[in-house]
Amino acid sequence: MGARSLLFVVLLLVAGAWKGVSGREMAGSRTHEMKQSLTEAMANRSSIAGRPEIRTEDAVADDPEAVAAMVEMSVRNSTARRSLGYLSCGTGNPIDDCWRCDPTWQKNRKRLADCGIGFGRNAVGGRDGRYYVVTDPGDYDAVNPRPGTLRHAVIQDEPLWIVFKRDMVITLKEELIMNSFKTIDGRGVNVHIANGACLTIQFVTNIIIHGLHIHDCKPTGNAMVRSSPSHYGWRTIADGDAVSIFGSSHVWVDHCSLSNCADGLVDAIMGSTAITISNNYFTHHNEVMLLGHSDSYVRDKGMQVTIAFNHFGEGLIQRMPRCRHGYFHVVNNDYTHWEMYAIGGSAEPTINSQGNRYLAPTNPFAKEVTKRVETSSSVWKGWNWRSEGDLLLNGAYFTPSGAGASASYSRASSLGAKSSSMVASITTDAGVLSCRRGSKC
Repeated sequence: MGARSLLFVVLLLVAGAWKGVSGREMAGSRTHEMKQSLTEAMANRSSIAGRPEIRTEDAVADDPEAVAAMVEMSVRNSTARRSLGYLSCGTGNPIDDCWRCDPTWQKNRKRLADCGIGFGRNAVGGRDGRYYVVTDPGDYDAVNPRPGTLRHAVIQDEPLWIVFKRDMVITLKEELIMNSFKTIDGRGVNVHIANGACLTIQFVTNIIIHGLHIHDCKPTGNAMVRSSPSHYGWRTIADGDAVSIFGSSHVWVDHCSLSNCADGLVDAIMGSTAITISNNYFTHHNEVMLLGHSDSYVRDKGMQVTIAFNHFGEGLIQRMPRCRHGYFHVVNNDYTHWEMYAIGGSAEPTINSQGNRYLAPTNPFAKEVTKRVETSSSVWKGWNWRSEGDLLLNGAYFTPSGAGASASYSRASSLGAKSSSMVASITTDAGVLSCRRGSKC
């Protein structure tokens, strides 16, 4: 067993806290009652029938602080090895240092599935399945997709590790509705999903999205779309998100470059949980990331999301992220641009900001990192929001809250996140990597 694996096992034994189940443990078929429980969203979007029920609550960690501590430990361990010279190509980024030093990475692509951290670390994607090579960038028919296309790959019932034969731009006519246990791996080629519909992760589990340019996504819909080999159904108008996560669990979005979409770049709603959003480069967008459906949708109290090692870059305005209800660990990200605010929320989310670098804009009225959305201070003063070890530049300030915050975060802070002085090194390669066969990625 490797040192990283041993470390995780020890932490799990000590914490005794992770309740997570394999994404394969799904009970029963999706019932009429489940459809009715999703009243708000289902008024506008159709369900995907013919799939077993995904119990996202089974993916919730009993002790989210313990999971946060595991992220911090992995960062500390990776940077410690780097300082000792054990990793000649190490950056201190524990995800990247897990696989990028291997010059034969293309022969060991599935190694990536063992490198996740945070709440989405158990997402295995298509690790246990065969490779599927996308050879055709076309999207000819959303009901009867052509073999060799990305749409044909993602709807299959079996686990698949999806790769691309060559550089390509894929313009989707309708949402790309994914089936469970899929990895989309863009390493080694230059793949853009752009100028049409984009990715929908709805009522599924175990998804890894890595190494894609996703941009200029547009609303589509009022059309039939296939979701599996045995089912297709009517889809109403989609919002135009780059990545839409809806009622799903064990999802990891890593090393993607996302920009300029009609709605969000990554939105997770309606009971989604066990999510990690890492190493991405976000640019040129208004409402970047929405985590939580609505203030009244209390099922999102089980939402747990890790946001780590991302670069929030030029042309961004707000929602990095905007949170509701759940638990959100924001660690070692680089915030170089915002126009309104960086991190916002409502409905009593717990936000744990550690070791980030926040560079405020020149606008003297937009220096605050945080925003409580349409909530009086008499209400939000009890919410657990904290900043620990963050680097606040150019007048940036973080407004903490929660009288019991210290006790609430005691286990999360027992192993501090890596110093914010390391953020530049950790996030230097955020976004799509330039990977070529036969050399380190």
